[in-house]
Amino acid sequence: MKKLSIGVRLTIWYLAIFAVAQVAFGAGMWFLLRHHLYDLVDDDLEGQIEDLRNFMEAQKKDASVAKLQEEVAEAYLLEHSGDYFELYAENGALLYRSTFLQNHPITLIPSGQFKKPIFRDRRITGRLFRFTVQRLAANGHTYTAATGIPMDDVVETLGIFRNYLLMFGPLLFLVAAAGGYWLSRRALSPVDALVRTAHDISGVNLDSRLPKLNTGDELQRLSDTLNEMLDRIENAFLRITQFTADASHELRTPISLIRTEAELALRRSRGESEYKESLRNILLEAERTTALVEQLLSLARADSGREALHVQSMNLAETLHQVEESWQQVAQIRNLKFAVNIAPDSFVLGDASALHRLADLLLDNAFKYTPSPGSVLLSLETNGANALIVVQDSGPGIPREEQSKIFERFYRIDKARGRQHGGAGLGLAIAKWIVAQHSGSISVESELGRGSIFRVELPLISVPAQKPTLA
Repeated sequence: MKKLSIGVRLTIWYLAIFAVAQVAFGAGMWFLLRHHLYDLVDDDLEGQIEDLRNFMEAQKKDASVAKLQEEVAEAYLLEHSGDYFELYAENGALLYRSTFLQNHPITLIPSGQFKKPIFRDRRITGRLFRFTVQRLAANGHTYTAATGIPMDDVVETLGIFRNYLLMFGPLLFLVAAAGGYWLSRRALSPVDALVRTAHDISGVNLDSRLPKLNTGDELQRLSDTLNEMLDRIENAFLRITQFTADASHELRTPISLIRTEAELALRRSRGESEYKESLRNILLEAERTTALVEQLLSLARADSGREALHVQSMNLAETLHQVEESWQQVAQIRNLKFAVNIAPDSFVLGDASALHRLADLLLDNAFKYTPSPGSVLLSLETNGANALIVVQDSGPGIPREEQSKIFERFYRIDKARGRQHGGAGLGLAIAKWIVAQHSGSISVESELGRGSIFRVELPLISVPAQKPTLA
């Protein structure tokens, strides 16, 4: 079964609430009108009782029952107020009963004693009457009177009011239905626009955005949130596309060189030394390709969040001393001066292997681009609440306009020179990721012809966490 749209469901809920409110309002107004009309009738009845009391007060105190019957009949027989009226003396003798009540005998006076006025509705010959029964005192005597008023006008007024309610209620309901549906459609029209735009967005037009709303409500927040999400998706998509294109380009070069070297070696017979040279070239390119693939895998795992670091308290000085030992021999081979100045006991929260790799990447970059006989400096010092790792070289330097780009993936200042030194432009991108995972910062300071200085700041911890001891 197909579910109803939000607009239709909102309209149904609106109509249900409106119908309940309309019925409650109509019933409430009908009862209020009825109560008001009954109050007017009761006031009229009270006025008749008060007139009767004044009339009885005007009679002689020692008047007999017969005399009272004569006086009351003479006074009320021709009056309209006497059409539905009867009066009893203190001893229960009937003083007066109207012709209408004689022709339609009903019991109005309750048996037993009562003090408060009694109001009752009685239906006689299809007509509704309102009667009141009260005790009244006059000239030292207590009389019981019952008087009534026909309710024809009240019944007619209530009937007309009810008919108007039944007439205009459905019309108002239909108007409310149309208005509710129109309002729901208008309120949800921005949603339809969002849906149409979102439906047209694909991988080829990720730069499209949902229409900007200025409604100041939840729909505007939804539109803004979706546009922010599209921004993130587009950036991620562009990074993946750029990453794929750059990776393909970087892998194509060594594969082409390996293929070309192999084809040349197989084109004609060669001596053993020539074959060995070809194999050495193929092995060199294979090693470069392997290193590139490892770097690509590292970045891919980092982007997907699967490159987990084992963060714990560690002495950064010990890790850098290990790095120093492995690079001293490289410095001798390349005829470079390698100086080290490491402050002792600099504790940070970090992954020892990742920080070891960070130092290797920075030193590899420094040694790679520093010509002989140059110098490379590795130092560690404390700077307030941070540990400061500095790698300084005496290489050719980096142009100022290029310094903000060197941490981008596959970016190389000199493509040919980078290829000659075996670089793919990924080392500094990986270094930046490692620093970010340790809540640190990395920066470069360089001038052409005066070398480069890379600085890494990592937060220090005051006291290293104690390793648990085994029982």
